[in-house]
Parts: sequence; C-alpha cells; structure tokens
Amino acid sequence: MSAWLPTAPCTPRDCSTHQGPSTGALTASVRLLAGVALVLAGALVAPFLALLGGAVRDWLTRHWARTALRLFGLRVRVVGEPAPGRGSGVLVVANHVSWLDIPLLATVFPGRMLAKSEIRSWPLLGALAALGGTLFVERERLRALPGTVRTLSTALAAGSRVIVFPEACTWCGREQGKFTTAVFQAALDADAAVRPVRITYRAPDGAPSGAPAFVGDDTITASLWRVVTAGGLTAEITVLPLIPAGRHTDRRELARDARSGIAHPVADGVTRTLVADAVPHTAVASDKANRPSSSVHQCVNSIPASASSARTRS
Repeated sequence: MSAWLPTAPCTPRDCSTHQGPSTGALTASVRLLAGVALVLAGALVAPFLALLGGAVRDWLTRHWARTALRLFGLRVRVVGEPAPGRGSGVLVVANHVSWLDIPLLATVFPGRMLAKSEIRSWPLLGALAALGGTLFVERERLRALPGTVRTLSTALAAGSRVIVFPEACTWCGREQGKFTTAVFQAALDADAAVRPVRITYRAPDGAPSGAPAFVGDDTITASLWRVVTAGGLTAEITVLPLIPAGRHTDRRELARDARSGIAHPVADGVTRTLVADAVPHTAVASDKANRPSSSVHQCVNSIPASASSARTRS
C-alpha cells in the first residue's frame, strides 16, 4: 500500500454497529441467496443491455438496483432535487460508505463508475463492472493519474454520466474524508457540471447505522451477513443542487463546493422527498492533492477508530 493513499479511522469492530432489530438466521439466509442470485442474473444479462437504447438501459438498471437493495433487506429513500435524464456529461460525486453505494447510486444515476483496477480481476463482479463501462484507475501508480484524468474528461465530454467517490476510501458514514481534486480537474477540462450526492444508511429510528459500512480490514462475506441480519435498514440518497459548469475555474474550489453540501446536511424539512420505497490545470504526478479516487474500496491501512474517537463515534 502506497504511503500517499488515503486512510480512515473506521474499523469494523468499532464502526460497523447497528442500533436496531436483528433479522433471524433463516430470513437473513433467504435475503442473502436472493440478493446474490439477482446479482448473478445481472451479470448474465449485462452484455445484452449494450444493445438497448440509453433510456431503456437506464430504466432497467434503476429497477435492477432498487430490487437488489430490497432483496438484501434495505428500503430506498431519495430526497432532494429531481435527477435529470440523459443529456450532457455530468460528474456525480458522493461520500463513500459501502459496496452498497454502487447499486444505491444506480437507482437514481445509472452511469460509468470510476473503480480501482483490481476490481477488473474479481470473479464475476469484475466482468460485470467492465461490461457496465467502468473506468478503471491504477491506484498504486501515481504516474498513471494524468491519463486517468484525460480518460474521465473524454467520457464527460462525450456526454457520459460518470460516478466517482472523491474520498478514495470508505468511511462509516458518521464522518467523512477529504476530497481528492484530480477528478474535478476532469470536469473542468470537459466543461461538465458536477452533481454532489450524499449517502446515508439509517436504522429504524432514523439514526445513522454502521451495519452497511465496509471499512478497514472488513471482508465482503462478513459485510454481506451484517447487512442481511440488520433489520429495518434504509438506504438514503440525497440529490444536492447541481454545480453548473463555469462556476469555478480551480479544481480545489470546485472540490470544496461539492464537499460542503455533502458534509453538512440541511435542516429537516428543507429537502423534498421524491421517492420512498415502502415507507485548466493539468494533473501532475508531484501533486499530492491529485490522488486517484476509486469505487468499492475500503482502506486496508485504516488506523483504529479509538485513535480518532473524538471525530468518529459509533
């Protein structure tokens, strides 16, 4: 692990807790089998989706993602501004909590994900990601970063919706990490708008739940079981106001603007519930602020949460 890669204070033992009811082993097992079966079905169908029109493909993706979350035991709630349909390229940026973030974002923003290159070799999921148009980044090679920025910029300029987690690392959701800025340079180069999105997983009482968090040295098996055994989970996605192209000329300012809305939730009642389910600076290798971000990545070099308990409570 390179020293310049980001770290988070979150660990499974200290952060992945759920204040709410538990689901019995039988129900949890059914949820797990059903959810995995739908993911497998998605992998088989994915090659044929490329033959369909964009609007139809987006509709199918949204419904597949929502159904997958429901099968794993999560309700979906979307608040904020209406998500626009296909059009000019837009960079969608969100805080990163879990592998569940990917299907959750797909319920509103089907698009091309930025992910670490290792995912390409994962059984089944790697092939599914590649078929879905995922843009892969080599996190360990800082010299590859300018090329990644160019790839992102090209995709945005071509009209793609690109989804990125600028924290480049998963956090438990109670606190968030700094945003890397290279991806925002891609938006500036492509003259593309930025759409900030906030992700929150809630227990039945509305408080944030740590059960979905995929952090530290967590394993996908342990994470899956923790999710299906947590009762009453709600996956909430808040669509924040669009940052139009041209508002900022500096990637750091753009990153700060995007993060401010995600890190500071508005007061209750300000946002409007839309959907309720069942309830030119060129990036250079020497610029440390240009660390690449990725999807589906928990920080394996996380420090214990106790070392920063003043910032991250679970």
